[in-house]
Amino acid sequence: MLGGIFGATNGGLSSVASIAFAVFFAVFMQSIQRGAWDHMLDNVVNFYYGYVQVQSKDYFDNPSIDEAMTWNEQIESSMGANPEIQGVAPRLESFALASTGDETTGVLVVGTRPAPESALTHLEERLVAGKYWDGEDDTGALVAVGVAEKIGLQLGDTLILISQGYRGANAAGKYAVKGLLKFGSPDLNKQMVYLTFPTASWFFATEGVATSAAIQIKDKTDEPTVTQWLQTQLDTTAYAVIPWQEMIPDLVEAKMLDAAGNNLVLAVLYLIISFGVFGTILMMTRERQYEFGVLMGIGMQRWQLGWMVWMEIIFLGLLGVAMGMLLSFPLVYYFQQNPFDLSAMGQEAVATYEKFGMEPILPAALDADIFLQQAVIVFWVTTLLAVYPYLKIRKLAPVSAMRS
Repeated sequence: MLGGIFGATNGGLSSVASIAFAVFFAVFMQSIQRGAWDHMLDNVVNFYYGYVQVQSKDYFDNPSIDEAMTWNEQIESSMGANPEIQGVAPRLESFALASTGDETTGVLVVGTRPAPESALTHLEERLVAGKYWDGEDDTGALVAVGVAEKIGLQLGDTLILISQGYRGANAAGKYAVKGLLKFGSPDLNKQMVYLTFPTASWFFATEGVATSAAIQIKDKTDEPTVTQWLQTQLDTTAYAVIPWQEMIPDLVEAKMLDAAGNNLVLAVLYLIISFGVFGTILMMTRERQYEFGVLMGIGMQRWQLGWMVWMEIIFLGLLGVAMGMLLSFPLVYYFQQNPFDLSAMGQEAVATYEKFGMEPILPAALDADIFLQQAVIVFWVTTLLAVYPYLKIRKLAPVSAMRS
C-alpha cells in the first residue's frame, strides 16, 4: 500500500525532499541560534552576575551598602549542601572616589574572594599586567586599565580610595596597585577596582555583611532548581534569591524577540512545505479512487481505509524528517566543534562582541530536542493534512469510484 503514495504520483518523492529540506534548514538555523544565545548568556551572565545571586531583601531596589545582608561562614557553608552549587562568591560593592596625585575619578569598588571570583567570572584571566592576589590577606588592588589610564596609575603605584562606609562611617584607604585588568566592556574598564573581601570589609567598616553573593552552579539548566532550593534554605523575609533573568531583563527580552523572529521564519517555511505536501495528497487521493473503491467493495471498513492512508502520509512525513536529520547532523556537529569565527568579518565585528565581553564566535548547539521538535511539527502537519483524504473516503461511493 505504501507504493500508492509514491507510485500513484511523482509528487511523493518531491514531498519527501521538500520536508527533508525544511527539517535540514530548521535544525541548522535553530542550532546556530541556540548555540549563539547559550554562548552569549555564558559570557554575559558569568561576566559578573552569575546565574543566581543572593542579596538582602531591599538591595535590588536600593543598591546601597547600607542595605547589605548578614553574611557569615555558616550561611556560606550551608549552601555547599547542594551538589549543584560549585562555589559562592560573596561581594562588597559600593562607589568610591579614586585618586593618585592630582587626578581623581569615580570607581566601583568590589570586595571579593580571590578563588571563588576567578572560578565564576575568570577574573584572573583578565589580567594584562601584574599578578593576581596571593590570598585573602593580600591588600593589593586590581584596577581596570581604563581607570589606570585616566588617573595615570602604574603597577606598584599607590591608589587612594575615599567613600562612605557602612552606616555612614568614613571610608578611606591607600592600596598598592597589584594588577591591571582589561574587560571587554568599555564601561567596566572605566570604573572597576577590586579588593579582597577582608580588605574591602576593613575599608567600608563592615563586619559580617555582604551586598551580594554570586552563586556558581554546575549546570545552567539547574538554575530554577537551585533558586527554589535557596529560597527554602534562607529566610525570605531578610534575603532575596535573584535569578539572572531578573538581573538582566533586557537580555531576556532580546532573546525572546529573536526567538519570535526565528519562529516566524519557520512557520512560513512549514506553511510553504504544507502546500506542497497537500498537493501530493490531493493528487494521490484523486488517482487512487478506483483502488479505494475496490478495497471497500471487498469489505474494508472506511475507518480502516482512512487509517491506512493516514499511516502512508505519516510515513512520508517521517521519512522526510529522517532524511533532513541525517543531512543536518554532520553539519551541526561540525559547527559545534568548529564555531563560526566572526573575526573574519573585520575588527568592527570583533569590537562589537568584545564590547559586551563576548568572544566573536557563533557555535552550534547539538541538542536532541531541536531534532525532536521538527519530528513533532511534521507529525502534526501531516496529521492535519490527512484529514482531507479521510473526509473524501467517508463520502466515497464504492461503485462510482470503481467506474471512475
